[in-house]
Amino acid sequence: MKKVAFYTLGCKVNQYETEAMSELFEKAGYSIVDHEEIADVYIINTCTVTNLGNRKSRQFIRKSKRNNEDAIIAVVGCYSQTSPDEVMEIAGVNIVLGTNDRKKIVDYVEKFKSEEEKINAVSDIMEIKEFEEMSIGEVKGKTRAVLKIQEGCNQYCTYCIIPYARGNIRSRKIDEIVKEVNRLAKNGFKEIVLTGIHVASYGKDLKDITLLDVIKRVHEVDGIERIRLSSIEPTIMTEEFIYELSCLEKVCPHFHLSLQSGCDETLKRMNRKYNTSEYKVIVERLRRIINDVSITTDIIVGFPGETEEEFDETMKFVKYIQFSQIHVFKYSPRKGTPASKFKEQVLGNIKNIRSEKLIHLAEECLIKYNKRFINSRKKVLIEAASQEMNGFYEGLTDNYIRVFVKSKEELSGQIVSVKLEETYNEAIMGMIIGNKN
Repeated sequence: MKKVAFYTLGCKVNQYETEAMSELFEKAGYSIVDHEEIADVYIINTCTVTNLGNRKSRQFIRKSKRNNEDAIIAVVGCYSQTSPDEVMEIAGVNIVLGTNDRKKIVDYVEKFKSEEEKINAVSDIMEIKEFEEMSIGEVKGKTRAVLKIQEGCNQYCTYCIIPYARGNIRSRKIDEIVKEVNRLAKNGFKEIVLTGIHVASYGKDLKDITLLDVIKRVHEVDGIERIRLSSIEPTIMTEEFIYELSCLEKVCPHFHLSLQSGCDETLKRMNRKYNTSEYKVIVERLRRIINDVSITTDIIVGFPGETEEEFDETMKFVKYIQFSQIHVFKYSPRKGTPASKFKEQVLGNIKNIRSEKLIHLAEECLIKYNKRFINSRKKVLIEAASQEMNGFYEGLTDNYIRVFVKSKEELSGQIVSVKLEETYNEAIMGMIIGNKN
């Protein structure tokens, strides 16, 4: 049987697209193997948000060729889209495909087999006006299903290459979304994560439909018990929007509101569409309307022109907001973006110091948030047996707290009631109480 292996870098959208491509290969008679194994075809689904993503992609291309020098290597995704000629020149690459026409990946592999000529199938993403329909029926080895509902971004933040890699916003038809959710529910998934490149813009290219309409339709699907939103623009969080969400019991009280900086001057240079005062009001609104809500975020340190005073403003803002989790990124210049040409680029050693400071503060915020829930009872969706503690399982509460529970029974994919007893690093140890479902 022909074997195909996938290596995926980057965001939840990439993870979804890899799952969709793997199902296409399965239907074509391939078996899916781990990317460390010997395969006939290797698919590298790339990320280009940072230089590190590009470097990891190149490393895995070389590694795949060492695994099997006769293997077909196909490189797809954002790195391919923005730098197709560069990717074509990498030794061992046979097929280059961008962020559209992934549904043709098996056809391109078969074409290369018959013709043995390198294929560059990258098209002009700015010319693409329709959402590329790529559905999945099951997500192997997962208890939460990521569901892509939107593509592209029109924000053009000065640091970000993604609008050039993904093109303009395209929304998936709501009926197709609901069909896929029904399939996933029938396959036993209890939690759906709605994701996209800029989820908050869902429906702006369609008539009379919004992200809230999608959430309400998914909420009606039997078997789905949780709906979670991936990273979302904070400005969508109006009083009305939050109130509507609060009336939908399946919507998780966890929102990843992208911040990027806690300094207004830095936000201006980034071309973000809000300031810290507006962000603060949004967080206060969420906390007033939704109980125990978890606010997580992304922050970039070392953006061009970020002074020590501006970084201190971010640290003060983080201390004030008290996020439950923060993903910290060191600014990485991306060729083709305005910020890459800004003067006053911050030195690497300064970025490292600022990153370490912010990560330390983020850890303090996470532990402080978790401690609020000690001795409370929460429902936990168990993901899998713990890799670090024998006899324990781990999972997430609806408000995104990682929990470890001891059990002799197989719990993966089940929702269990747990008493949260004590903090454990960045998680909580708990004891199962009541019934499972």
